[in-house]
Amino acid sequence: MTILLGTSGWQYKDWRDVLYPADRPQRLWLEEYARNFATVESNNAFYRLPSEENFAAWRDRTPEGFVMAVKASRYLTHIKRLRDPQEPVRRLMSHASGLGSRLGPVLLQLPPTLRADPGLLDTCLDCFPSGTRVAVEPRHDSWWTAEVRTVLERRGAALCWADRGSRPVTPLWRTADWGYLRLHEGRAEPWPRYGRRALRTWAERIADTWPETADVHVYCNNDPGGAAVHDAITFAREASAAGRTVSRAPSGRGSGR
Repeated sequence: MTILLGTSGWQYKDWRDVLYPADRPQRLWLEEYARNFATVESNNAFYRLPSEENFAAWRDRTPEGFVMAVKASRYLTHIKRLRDPQEPVRRLMSHASGLGSRLGPVLLQLPPTLRADPGLLDTCLDCFPSGTRVAVEPRHDSWWTAEVRTVLERRGAALCWADRGSRPVTPLWRTADWGYLRLHEGRAEPWPRYGRRALRTWAERIADTWPETADVHVYCNNDPGGAAVHDAITFAREASAAGRTVSRAPSGRGSGR
């Protein structure tokens, strides 16, 4: 198993002196990030879909083997609410094709007010090109049914495991031969950090659920104050202690090396 470990986004000014050296200009932060991590979850497309040229520029600024997960546009998930998905999915994938080999999974984070509709989800997943990895993060409890699980399994889509408050807010279903975990907010001090025990528990859950051959993406989404970077460092140590291979992570403060 390889755990692909990163953060949700990289352009946070309060990460200066946490991940980015004080003298590193912001225009070079992606390059610095990619020296420290092998993957990132890009939230840009959720708010405003970057052009194919923007995605291609990110490809060119990152090393071979770097993986960028892409959060799907809110137009698809929050405005259309998965209805009529063909055009939004086509446009997303057309633009994201600029990443080339750097393109990782697409994340569908559903609005918390969207109730379960397995048929709608199935139609949406069917619009993605064959071979595309799609992770789905529902946020309404009505989605936790056998029918929804069957749709995810049939389409090879991963249920996005999610944590808030250092506890799971989704079932721990394994619906694909790869996994996806988002750590939104821990309970440790200072907020929104995670404690070592919580991160160790997540590493153990992953180790107990997926075989050695699986890829599992893990993204720390608790960016304020650099918490995501600190927690990624701790998670990497705990996962390694659990006997799992983890992609590169910073070793400490400042340059991350």
